[in-house]
Amino acid sequence: MSALPLFLAAGGGLFGGVDPWIFGFSFVTVVVTVWMGFRSAKTSKTASDFFVAGRSVSVGWNASAISGEYLSAASFMGVAGMVMSSGYDALWYPVCYACGYLFLLLFIAGPLRRFGAYTIPDFAEGRFDSPLFRKIAVCFVLFIGFFYTMPQMKGAGTTLAYIFPGMPYWAGVVLVGAVITLNVALGGMKGITLVQAFQYWMKMFAISLPIFVLLSVYGWYGAHVGANDGRGALSAPAAQVQEVGVERKPLTAKAPADDPWVSPFGPLTTKAAKAAGLTDEQARPYSLLYTYSLIIALVCGTAGLPHILVRFYTNPDGVAAKRTTMWVMILIGVFYVFPPVFGVLGRNLLPELYAGVGAKGTDKVVLELPRILNEQGGIWGSILSGITCAGAFAAFMSTFSGLLVSMTGALAHDVYGRILRPDATPAQRMRMFKIAAVLIGAIAIGLGTQVEQLQINFMVGQAFAIAAASYFPLLFMSVWWRGMTMAGAATGMLGGGLAALACTTVINLSDLKLVDLAAFWQSNPLLRILCEQPAIWTVPLAIGLMIVVSKLTARTVPGDIRMKMLVLHAPESLGLKQEYIQEHQAGAGH
Repeated sequence: MSALPLFLAAGGGLFGGVDPWIFGFSFVTVVVTVWMGFRSAKTSKTASDFFVAGRSVSVGWNASAISGEYLSAASFMGVAGMVMSSGYDALWYPVCYACGYLFLLLFIAGPLRRFGAYTIPDFAEGRFDSPLFRKIAVCFVLFIGFFYTMPQMKGAGTTLAYIFPGMPYWAGVVLVGAVITLNVALGGMKGITLVQAFQYWMKMFAISLPIFVLLSVYGWYGAHVGANDGRGALSAPAAQVQEVGVERKPLTAKAPADDPWVSPFGPLTTKAAKAAGLTDEQARPYSLLYTYSLIIALVCGTAGLPHILVRFYTNPDGVAAKRTTMWVMILIGVFYVFPPVFGVLGRNLLPELYAGVGAKGTDKVVLELPRILNEQGGIWGSILSGITCAGAFAAFMSTFSGLLVSMTGALAHDVYGRILRPDATPAQRMRMFKIAAVLIGAIAIGLGTQVEQLQINFMVGQAFAIAAASYFPLLFMSVWWRGMTMAGAATGMLGGGLAALACTTVINLSDLKLVDLAAFWQSNPLLRILCEQPAIWTVPLAIGLMIVVSKLTARTVPGDIRMKMLVLHAPESLGLKQEYIQEHQAGAGH
């Protein structure tokens, strides 16, 4: 045994039951991340560095950084946990996470970068010449951001509780949140770009290597799927399961039976209908409604996430932004092949996780599963589990960093630099960036300590639903319809976004047992679905309001709308690209 494992083993005695390999890999990941943040911080000298990384990030680096930022705890841990707990109907999550970038590529990425800004509220104000609209847009950056930070904090608490048995969930949230907040406050956007690009490749390695090893030892994927095709029901004898080539451990009472688990309408989409006592045939329309709404939320929500959209402002031009989007689709598409495999393997090899709740449940299958290799003798299971823990750290650290930069930029640049102190110097805005990072980080940590009982992927889906009903309609309609007015955009964004926000808040309060609505949901399954997955009606509501109100206020369309549409869509070789912020900084303190 080398010196490092010996040292960690000694430390493990102090911590009580800590696996030295898992602790070692995780510790090195955090140290390297912090070191890279400190090193990159030295190159962040200007406000442009902090907000948009000097607009100098290449296609390759930016694609890796966006992928690293986008592949959050929901992707690394939540997809596998939800596939294990809910079955194949949870596969809509990884599929739609990737498909959302097609919308970005086709409709938004290029025009958004050509317009030139630091933040999405910049675009909102510049497109409609309305400082009031900036304030509305800032609010939704914060709404979406805080909903998205909660699952990252759940991932942090779950991972730390796994590494250090006995550590309270909240302690892991506080520890990781404090480290990431420090990293962002030091370096801003430029400081985290290199870190996030590195973390994508680290996550790719950490999610794929254990899968190949596990499949080579315990049987290939097809055999594991076959073990759940109905022949491996709870009452079936072990020999019957072994016929398909996989020796599956007995399922616990809390595990879903095989038939619904492999059904496209499984425990996830039928939950509300089953709680109301409906039959399978009666539940099917409700399942379809849930599925369609989930698809709309995830696809449109991807195209409306402020912390992802702001990344396109770090590209040199619109052509680079579109090329970056194409590469992101490829990178995250390859990644999403692996998490569902963890869920299938976990059902067969680690069914005891079904009995756990919160940080002890299926959300930790990616961390826990590799350790079963230790049953074959040796320490390879612990080594691979250490690698997946390192990947989990990279997942929630990179996404939380991006969210923190997005929300901090909204406060420091939009609220402080453009609303409260429009004459603030770049140095004052940079100082406010650091203060705002600490403030938002503290709020995010506080919220994260309250959501242990909620599934990681479910919480991310809620953030996507809010983004789909607010920012996606705003960007899509503003970029492609010149008849849109500020009143129409604001009404639609507020109507759809606040409706989605209200629904997700009610569902969370109900699921956390802070409000007792069980009897109401049981007698109203349709309302439960429309509240849990509101995108199917909030997105059309937002777009409809934008069209109707814009038609009624057609006289207020910006006078220079033709030039703005040219800037958004004309080939960049014509030289029409506009750097909105620089123009207004040179102006009269807009």
